[in-house]
Amino acid sequence: MGNFKNKLAQFMYGRYGTDQLYTASIMAYFVLIVANTFIKSTIISYLMSLILILIIFRALSRNTYKRSRENEKFMKFFKPIKSKGSFELRRIKEIKTHRFRKCPHCKKMLRLKRLRGKHTVKCPSCNKEFELRILG
Repeated sequence: MGNFKNKLAQFMYGRYGTDQLYTASIMAYFVLIVANTFIKSTIISYLMSLILILIIFRALSRNTYKRSRENEKFMKFFKPIKSKGSFELRRIKEIKTHRFRKCPHCKKMLRLKRLRGKHTVKCPSCNKEFELRILG
């Protein structure tokens, strides 16, 4: 087994390997596999083949500069989506203990304890006070 690992490491030396775009492409490939089992479309099959060729090409490429630039562009697009999704997931997890409200002045999202009634809140970002009502 160690000999195989050495041969594989020697083969991959100088090649780009994996990154976030690689992982996202793999996920897209598996989503298309699941969709193709239900829909059975030739377009999806061709798209799957194209994604698989792209995955292999990027992983085995020796032009690491271009592949890293592609990954940077992907991350510039994907990072806001990921942060918004993780924020929404956090809101769902903490729905029993906290409420999230926007400051009317600076529009920053505030995390407040779930206490019913009217409250005067001071925004830590803009230091302005405002009243809000939490229903429960």
